[in-house]
This record gives sequence, structure tokens and C-alpha cells, in this order.
Amino acid sequence: MAAVSASMVKELRERTGLGMMECKKALNEADGNIDLAIENLRKASGLKAEKKAGRTAADGVVAVKVADDGAYAVVVEVNSETDFAARDTGFLAFVDTALEAAFNAKSDDVAALLAAGLEETRQALVQKIGENIGLRRVQVVEGGVLGAYVHSNSKIAVVVSLEGGSAEVAKDVAMHVAAVNPRVVSPEDMPDEELAKEKEIIKAQPDMAGKPDNIVEKMMVGRVNKFLKENSLVQQPFVKNPDVTVGQLVKDAGATVKSFIRFEVGEGIEVAEADFAAEVAAQVAASKK
Repeated sequence: MAAVSASMVKELRERTGLGMMECKKALNEADGNIDLAIENLRKASGLKAEKKAGRTAADGVVAVKVADDGAYAVVVEVNSETDFAARDTGFLAFVDTALEAAFNAKSDDVAALLAAGLEETRQALVQKIGENIGLRRVQVVEGGVLGAYVHSNSKIAVVVSLEGGSAEVAKDVAMHVAAVNPRVVSPEDMPDEELAKEKEIIKAQPDMAGKPDNIVEKMMVGRVNKFLKENSLVQQPFVKNPDVTVGQLVKDAGATVKSFIRFEVGEGIEVAEADFAAEVAAQVAASKK
């Protein structure tokens, strides 16, 4: 067996980003052949990625890119298991790569983007970081005057499309959406099922009990209207100037709100509560085998 030198380990670490012991082990198994070691590590990364695929990745970051001419924008969410991994430089580089790939392809087809080369990069990152990493979703926004905002912690990203106005106004509205999280643009956009659910909640409130139907109906109307006002973007007080609504803000700018999208990291992902003691015990038991 060929001797594995420190310089060989250093070179393999620089080329793969892996730890010293893993590189040394790979070189020993490849009899000192660096290219073979890399090939073996790439094969192993697929197995490691597969093993980690069942673990919940609910942390991560979001990112946005708007075309220079403002014609379209792309938003992506890339997930990790922990915030620590989400701050890793390799992870953030993968986010940039995924965003560029989606932007250049002008595509929100996650499967197609992965198949076009991102999957290999993702698996290598899983091997390096040791966590499940996933490109969860991508959305392309076209048309209108676009404005984007990403919150400073990269956990919330918003793109707003206006009819008329300017990109600066659209960005202000996007900042508002990030902070307040409206459900719809205007009251008439509220889905029927959401409205029906809210009405059921209102009817079940204690002060509704025992009242005549006509009184209940009047109370329902007032509370439903309040719900719609609080959850409709154009009727909300603008976060930077509560004296005006968002609707008035854009109207004064000669615009109307066409649409918005808001990505928040991990929204809708169910995370099972981990039994830390059991997890540690399992790891200790596995290490003794």
C-alpha cells in the first residue's frame, strides 16, 4: 500500500472540502490515488445523501434575483436541517448556484433543475456538511413592475408585482408583505374555504351563544369585514406609515397591486419533536457495534 502523505491529504481536502480523517481514510482505501479517492467519495456521497434524505430539513434560506430589465424575478428556498448548516459558506454557495440555474433557465421545475446538474452538487454538499439539504421550491414571477425584498436573516423573501408605479414602490410594498404577512391582495381574493373556516370560528365564540339569529348575523358581518381588512394587503395600514393603507400608497404612486408571493423558510413543513436523550443513546449504541 502506498504511503499517504500530509500533502496528499491537504490536496484532497482542498478539492473536496471534506475533513482530514475522511480524506485520509479515502486515500488509504484508494492506495494513495487522489483521483480514485475522489471517485469513491462521489459514489459514497450518493449513499450518504440517500440515508439523510428521510431527515426533516426545515431550516435554510430564501433568495431572490430580479432581471436587470425588471422583466422577471425568481425566488428559491433551499433547506437544511439546522441554522448552523444554513450559514455554512458551501451551503450558501449552493443557494447561489440554484438561484442562478433557475434564473438562467427561467424555470420553477425543481426536478428538472436538479436533473440538469444541481443534484450532483447537492449530494456533494450533503456529504460535506452531514445534513439533509434540499431545493424545496422555486417560483418565477413575470409581468408588471417588480420589486423584491429579502429580510436580513434570509428567512423571508417577497416579490411584488404592480400595475404602474415604480420598482421602489414595489419594494416598499414587498417589505410590508414580509413584515405583516397578508393572505391576499384584496378582500375579494380571499378563498371561499378560508372565509367559511373563519365564519365557523366566529360563530363558536362565547359571546355568540344564545343570541337571536339576526343579531348573530350582524355581528358576523362586522367581524368578517374586520378579518378581511386585517388580512388583505391593500386594506392594511402601511408598515412604514400607518396613517395610509397600502392601497392608498400605491394609488398615490399611480399604481395598483397585481400580485405578491412570499416565501418563508420552513413554512408548512411538519417537524417531529426529537427525543434528544434517545437520539444520543442510539448514537452511543451504534458506535459500539
